This record gives sequence, structure tokens and C-alpha cells, in this order.
Amino acid sequence: MLKIRIIPTLLWKDYTLVKGTSFDSWRRVGTILPAINVFNAREVDEIMVLDIGASRESHEPDYATVAEFSAECEMPMTIGGGIASCEHVRKLLAAGADKVLINSAAYDNLDLVTQSAKSFGSQCIVVSIDARRENGRHMCYSHSGSRATGKEAGEWAETVAGAGAGEILITSIENDGVMQGYDIELIRKVSGSVDIPVIAQGGAGGYEDMYRALSEGKAQAVSASSIFLFTEATPLEAKKYLA
Repeated sequence: MLKIRIIPTLLWKDYTLVKGTSFDSWRRVGTILPAINVFNAREVDEIMVLDIGASRESHEPDYATVAEFSAECEMPMTIGGGIASCEHVRKLLAAGADKVLINSAAYDNLDLVTQSAKSFGSQCIVVSIDARRENGRHMCYSHSGSRATGKEAGEWAETVAGAGAGEILITSIENDGVMQGYDIELIRKVSGSVDIPVIAQGGAGGYEDMYRALSEGKAQAVSASSIFLFTEATPLEAKKYLA
């Protein structure tokens, strides 16, 4: 059985750390490097740093900045945002990323997932799925939640897993940043569709929410942002609670 992981997520836009609710109302909450140093001291399992502006603005990853903060990061790091080719993946890994996260580009080019997994190993390819509840179904959105794809979350998860993804990050758009709990139905649907690890994200307001995502949603890991930025909660205390 895989070790349960608690993964802080840092959202990055225009060189600053930002946070919003439901993929909207973004506000500046600091800078990346100090946050990474805090998590270094807190013995975090791994961390995700996502450039939320890259796909919307159609620019590739900022490799120089990734190299700068990866040099300070003492834990495995997943980088996402703007990845649209195997060359982007190669450059991010060379800049210090341990894993890369692919989202928007996969909808137009599923072969990107397959070729990246073949070239670099599926263990470092994470596919992110952002979903919104519509008419009783969870539908996928790309470009930081701004474009409907017509794909259903469970079905798309099964597709990308079959294409070679090593992990899936599933995020509820409505629950993101609200701190009122994860969308357990969405997590359970995705987890039940694949046999690769699923990371639950979007809505953690307390340690009990994490427990529910793992026990009821059947996720293998939980990611959170607001709870670690705006409350006294820490990844270590979350681990103690879950234990």
C-alpha cells in the first residue's frame, strides 16, 4: 500500500503567490520562496507549484524561475502550468522538477501524456482534472477552469490513465478555496475509474475533510492550499490526526 501523502499546493501567477475561490477572485498572498522555506522546515512529503496563468495566456513554463525556487526546495516538487509538449516536460525536469502536471494540453493532444510517460517514466507524469458539477454530472474544464471540454470527469480520468498518466490530481472548481470540504462524490467517482493514485484537491477546511477524502473518496493523497496559508493547520498535524 502506498504511503498516504499530505501535499501543500502553491498557486503562482506573475511571479507571486496567489489564492482565490472557485478559480476566481485571485489575490496576492505572498511570494513563492518564503512559502517553500516554511514547508522545508515542516518536513512536507512533497509540494505542488502551479502556474495558473500559463495556459490561459498561452505561454510555456518559466524554466528560469522554476530552477531558482527548485534549488531551495528540499522536498519532491511537482510543477504545472503551460506544459504543451514533451520538450516542455524535459526542460522542467532539467530545471529541477521531480514531476510535471499536465492539464489543458491533454484535451487536444492526448499523445502528449503517452509520449511523456514513455520518455520520462509515468511516475513523473501527473494529469490534473478540474471539474464542475453540471446537471448531476462532473464536467471537466481546461485553462484554469475557463473552458468547457465536454468531458465527464470519471471517463476522462480513465482515458488519461490508459494513456500513461502515473497519477491524477482531481480538483472541484466550486469547492476550491472555500474551505468547506472536498467534493467526496467527485473524488470517489475518479478513484473508482482508475487503478493509479488519485490526489484530492479543492475544499479542505480541516483535518476531518482530509480523512473523508481518503476514507470515503478513496483518494491516495490529499492536497490543500488555503488551510495551510490562512489557518494554524500544518501538514505534520494533519498526519498526526490521520494516524
